[in-house]
Amino acid sequence: MNMDQDVLVDGDFPLFSKPSKRSKLTPKTPTATQIHEVNTSHMEKSSDLDHDTATTATFADLGLAEWAVQTCKELGMHKPTPVQSHCIPKIFEGRDVLGLAQTGSGKTAAFALPILQGLAENPFGVFALVVTPTRELAYQLAEQFRALGSCLHLRCVVVVGGMDMLNQAQSLMARPHVVIATPGRIKVLLEENPDIPPVFSKTRFLVLDEADRVLDVGFEEELRVVFQRLPKNRQTLLFSATMTSNLETLLELSANKAYFYEAYEGFKTVDTLKQQYVFVPKNVKDVYLMHILSKLEDMGIRSAIIFVSTCRSCHLLNLLLEELDQEAAALYSFKSQSLRLAALHRFKSGQAPVLLATDVASRGLDIPTVDLVINYDIPRYARDYIHRVGRTARAGRGGLAVSFVTQNDVDLLHEIEATVGKQLEKFECKENEVLSDITKVFNARRVAAMKMMDDGFEEKAKERKKQKLNTLADKGLLKKRSKKKRKKVIKSAK
Repeated sequence: MNMDQDVLVDGDFPLFSKPSKRSKLTPKTPTATQIHEVNTSHMEKSSDLDHDTATTATFADLGLAEWAVQTCKELGMHKPTPVQSHCIPKIFEGRDVLGLAQTGSGKTAAFALPILQGLAENPFGVFALVVTPTRELAYQLAEQFRALGSCLHLRCVVVVGGMDMLNQAQSLMARPHVVIATPGRIKVLLEENPDIPPVFSKTRFLVLDEADRVLDVGFEEELRVVFQRLPKNRQTLLFSATMTSNLETLLELSANKAYFYEAYEGFKTVDTLKQQYVFVPKNVKDVYLMHILSKLEDMGIRSAIIFVSTCRSCHLLNLLLEELDQEAAALYSFKSQSLRLAALHRFKSGQAPVLLATDVASRGLDIPTVDLVINYDIPRYARDYIHRVGRTARAGRGGLAVSFVTQNDVDLLHEIEATVGKQLEKFECKENEVLSDITKVFNARRVAAMKMMDDGFEEKAKERKKQKLNTLADKGLLKKRSKKKRKKVIKSAK
């Protein structure tokens, strides 16, 4: 599905709250830093270019209570980032907020801290619902909420696909303080269990994390169900690293005069990230990959994420690395949720220094030890490149991104360079050294391919593709295809 495809959003889509007399969160002290705002007919907007004073604020200046300031200090957060300085006061004012900032800029704390402070003042039921596009990101957000709310005895529940739905329903009925969910699973629970919607009857906050992805056309039906069951006077917070037409449209629908914070114009990568490419013949990509992995220790790389375009490539590479005695974990959507969590745990804990992943891992994951990102396959869209390489060089740290470019990828590389506003440097490696292990790698690939046939991966992939097409057809998202072409696609998936 084209991630950049526009979605027609009508005014009845209940994303932003309707005007109401809502109570404001009470900051501990008046905000010391007054933020200059640019007024438009639909929103208030500010950016880092408009004011430098916000960056000098402390967490106490933003109105956070002493316990929150102390928690930030214990977690190594000594000074608020720009997105936190701008957005936290607006959330305290009871405003709808759209925060647009680079990956690794502290967006989670920008919405979690004011939510937790509001909860501390008036603890009841499900205080906040956070919707996020991937299961892995949902679990990471839960970890961050628990860390920031450690002194509040916070009850936080994760509701995602691939896990027991009965247990999730029981957890929701216990009325936790914060629910973090993927769109599909929370929709099913709200629709199929009549006891669940009342749980959210007094929810104060709705958060869309990685909002551009959550608002993708594939999730509109799920979001409509979710939003219609939340109170109309809720406060809506959207945070993203990239701006899309969907976000612009929904921002303009806000009847609550949304506040829009933009940290930069357009798509950008951080300055601490070193971006390189290596031109490789398509048939020896694996040989180049193994050469780079053999040099990780010499390069001072603690851990690396390798991004591929398909689940099939991810599975095959995992078998290849296993055959070559390279410790690695694999993360892709074909795996069960328990196996996905286990793979992520192995990587985070350092048991596996390499993570093979599809774009399911490109959003929001914050793992400080990741020093290298390898684009084994160049992504089709520059936006996905930015999210992938954003897994390293986070929070002011340095990092390296290396992209494999074949003869078919040159145009994609130029598009990425034009989007990020810089040319990628050439990754230096000696071809004779790289190709010295070509026979060993080719033999291992043949063995991996045979193992893949034996484990029935292709049959599982066809069945999953068929299910996905049927789901899209049920949602009416295949309407643009001719009936003849659609039948041909579905038939080929059988």
